[in-house]
Amino acid sequence: MSGHSKWHNIRLKKGKMDAERGAKFTKLAREIIVAAKAGGANPDANLRLRLAIQKARENSMPADKIKNAVQRGTGEIDGAAFEELIYEGYGPGGVALLVECATDNKNRTVADVRSIFTKHGGRLGETGSVSYLFGPQVGLIEIAASATDEDTLLGVALEAGAEDVKTVDGGFEVLVSPGDMAAVTEALATAKIHTEAAEITMIPLNSVHVAGKEAQQVIKMIDLLEEHDDVQRVHTNVDISEEDFEAA
Repeated sequence: MSGHSKWHNIRLKKGKMDAERGAKFTKLAREIIVAAKAGGANPDANLRLRLAIQKARENSMPADKIKNAVQRGTGEIDGAAFEELIYEGYGPGGVALLVECATDNKNRTVADVRSIFTKHGGRLGETGSVSYLFGPQVGLIEIAASATDEDTLLGVALEAGAEDVKTVDGGFEVLVSPGDMAAVTEALATAKIHTEAAEITMIPLNSVHVAGKEAQQVIKMIDLLEEHDDVQRVHTNVDISEEDFEAA
């Protein structure tokens, strides 16, 4: 498919996206903390915080823990200070990876991330060594096919400011500039079109196909990165067949 990573869609179909590992309250709380720190405690005025809280609620994070994370982010209550970092590197077969982290110990995080890369046939690179292979940040809204039909979705999303609507396996992807994300998500909610997920992400400009042993190495590497408490999300340009993914 054009646009988003085929890897992403395979993981969605297999149910192995963030909902599996990222549902850990530690990761969810960190995203809320850094979002509140960056943009304030009002989710109506802070889209990133709104999306973080929405994801936390979808994963049954208790309301008191959400409130606590917001207050830690704004400094109302004491807690560890988290720093946002992005590490860039290559996996087997020249696959590019961008690793977003939120950490209270930079030395620990970089050592752990480098170890995962090295042990699985990859290498950590310098800043800028991989990011040029991805487009600018974009809002991505995922909608199941059962939630609406294409014509209805096109009408609602485009009128609200969406840039594009793509048909993918199992549903639709709505692409939005980050600044229009709030307006589009609100329009979809008003139209009673349920969204499976909404996030600000980065889309690779081109994909790199790997198979066999290399595919298994890449899958293992990304799994370990996503399981790490300091890692919030991983962006990649990898293209792996469903057969290789199933065999992992």
